[in-house]
Amino acid sequence: MTPAARVQAAIEILDLVIAAARSNGAPADRIIADWFRTRRFAGSKDRRAVRELAYAAIRACGPVPPSGRAALLRLAENDPNLAALFDGQGHGPAPIRDGEPVAVGGVAPAWLEAALAESGIAGDAALALLDRAPLDLRVNTLKADRATLELPETAVPTVAPTGLRLPHGTNVESWEAYQSGQIEVQDTGSQLACAALAAQPGELVVDLCAGAGGKTLALAAEMADRGRLIASDTDRARLSRLEPRAVRAGVSIIETRLLDTGREGAALADLAGSVDAVLVDAPCSGTGTWRRNPEARWRLTPDQLARYAAIQARLLDLAATLLRPGGRLGFVTCSLLDAEGAGQAAAFLARHPGWQALPLALGAGEPRGPGLRLSPHGDGTDGFFIACFAKPC
Repeated sequence: MTPAARVQAAIEILDLVIAAARSNGAPADRIIADWFRTRRFAGSKDRRAVRELAYAAIRACGPVPPSGRAALLRLAENDPNLAALFDGQGHGPAPIRDGEPVAVGGVAPAWLEAALAESGIAGDAALALLDRAPLDLRVNTLKADRATLELPETAVPTVAPTGLRLPHGTNVESWEAYQSGQIEVQDTGSQLACAALAAQPGELVVDLCAGAGGKTLALAAEMADRGRLIASDTDRARLSRLEPRAVRAGVSIIETRLLDTGREGAALADLAGSVDAVLVDAPCSGTGTWRRNPEARWRLTPDQLARYAAIQARLLDLAATLLRPGGRLGFVTCSLLDAEGAGQAAAFLARHPGWQALPLALGAGEPRGPGLRLSPHGDGTDGFFIACFAKPC
């Protein structure tokens, strides 16, 4: 592909991404993969260049752009070499016309930028949400030790006790250490969220919103694969991915339970009042993950944010019923918005007199209400709110 043809390809892909964002369709990475699957003429360098161009355009636009071309023109405004490729030659894009629409910049749609600012995320802290994320690993202590683990490339230890960091795009899945279960891909912030629960060997622990099980596996390692660890979720497809991951990691204590949306308590009724610790990694807006999914900020609406907050409150109240007296409740969202963090945690404590917020010493994060908030700008991690509560005895 010529450089101009790559620009046109990025425009076509962006049109699909924009349409999907407006209709809650497929994520950008799947759209890009599907686009190239039917275009075998594109080589590996072409695919890489087009993907980089598309994501650069997504990051450059705050609100949803009117079109893929408008998004690329946003980049071209500050890049004369890119603007020169709009020449109409061959498979390249048509020449730039005077006055044609150019996408608006910024961090996010205006209402969402305002919500972030009200939550203390503005300026450089907001811009950092659109940086490229590094690749973080968690060393699986059931099979390896960070101090002695040998990898094909040099990795830098992170603040997480078992964390390592590599450059974005490192192909760790081909490494023997990954295939043998010695390492897992997991953001440092996510690792610290698991550590906050302080799961112990021999305990009964519930990962209430387990998804594909990344945090579940981290909890199993914290527990030295001793005790009982229940991974539950309402998404059958995601939960089904946990079993092969657990086998690779050498974990044997996990029991999965599929939950019914809105009736989660029914599948967990036998555990009421007996659990030592519950992790509620609640569904949320994902504002802390924009470095990896920048088009996600085009999908969120105020109504969706309110629905997420309501789900979080309901799940926290459910988790409270599962715990024994003195048990621990870990609350985590990958969000930087107070409505899904400090405000949500404070509301939980107000609804549950006698409960206490436990102090957290994670080596990262800043105090925010009854918990800690991690951010790309301040901590180099994805954005997280983390709190841990103790049930009264």
